[in-house]
Amino acid sequence: MRRLYGVIGDPIGHSLSPAMHNDAFLHQDIDAHYEAFHIKEAELADAIQKLRVKQIDGFNVTTPHKETIMGHLDEIDDLAKRIGAVNTVVRRGNRLIGYNTDGIGYVRALQELSGAVTDKRILLIGAGGACKAIYFSLASVGAKYVDIANRTTARAQAIVASGKLSSRVFTPQKVNLEAYDIIINTTTVGMYPQVNETPVFVQSVKQHAVVSDIIYNPFETKLLQDAKRAGAIVQNGIDMFVYQGALAFELWTGIWPDVNRMKKLVIQKLGG
Repeated sequence: MRRLYGVIGDPIGHSLSPAMHNDAFLHQDIDAHYEAFHIKEAELADAIQKLRVKQIDGFNVTTPHKETIMGHLDEIDDLAKRIGAVNTVVRRGNRLIGYNTDGIGYVRALQELSGAVTDKRILLIGAGGACKAIYFSLASVGAKYVDIANRTTARAQAIVASGKLSSRVFTPQKVNLEAYDIIINTTTVGMYPQVNETPVFVQSVKQHAVVSDIIYNPFETKLLQDAKRAGAIVQNGIDMFVYQGALAFELWTGIWPDVNRMKKLVIQKLGG
């Protein structure tokens, strides 16, 4: 019987996940179909029940359901519990189990570029959901030095307090960027259409440091343009999107997909 997968969210029409996953199923010769389900917040409980009846094999979760979905699942993976959000659900028998591949997907993509992060000094900019996912995922792979810079330090302190790293918190104006091997923007500052904005000024970044941005529209934000001119190695958010999807695919099928093929397709769909 053909397996069913999908993504739930509101809005959802812009999602690139159906194209990426359906191509991966075809490439791996798996009889499965992936579709987008437009589900409003008030409809979530009923929608999950309908997906259970449909015997959906797995689905991704995007805005605004990543936190509220947790109350409708049978089990939550430990890392997803620490992050406080789920973006991937797997059906095992009659049970729906929640995972978070956002943060660990980002970390896998980062490691492809920077190597092991264990002894690297890392700065996260922002203190929202993406920061939290990446912070705990970095900790899960052995990172020791992860600081956070955010305009309101209370939000950053809350993340640090719930973790086990000896992290420091700064405002963006007070942080010394030259102290870091890896700088990661987890905010939406610089995203289209505010393409002339940047969360920090990276002119003083360490030579050959990695500066990474979770934004992929535009492909190269002002932050990345400035960092490249300052001699840094740069990475945009396409890799994070692709790797979180690849990890979800692996959880559903037990197969690691062709991430280069996925990335090429996503760039093509984005007009790159």
